[in-house]
Amino acid sequence: MTTAASSNQTIELTPSYTIPISLGLAAVPLLFVQVWVSLAIALFSLFLLIQTVMLRLRFTDTALDIYRGETLIRRFPYQEWQNWEIFWSPVPILFYFKEVKSIHFLPIIFDPKTLRTCLEQRFPKNQNADT
Repeated sequence: MTTAASSNQTIELTPSYTIPISLGLAAVPLLFVQVWVSLAIALFSLFLLIQTVMLRLRFTDTALDIYRGETLIRRFPYQEWQNWEIFWSPVPILFYFKEVKSIHFLPIIFDPKTLRTCLEQRFPKNQNADT
């Protein structure tokens, strides 16, 4: 796991398989109660598992970059951010951030502690007092 020692280096978050595996395990007993619900949860679990394997978040000095393998697929410059939040602190499940023109929700499929550290370093909460 990479630690966030300073904000002037690129930090790549390590994957976390907690949510995909938990959903997959939850789908098994549901199979005996409601087959279609169990199947939907299992498929969503598989989708998240594939995303966990393929996607990487990298915090740079100026932006949050999302990579698929070594290919940059999206860049979110911090200067366009207005707010961020990690939902449900006991077991982080969802990362939300708002840009000037859009809102984004990402499941926590990466290390939540390093995510929080990087967010606090690069876009502190007190910076967005007008929202």
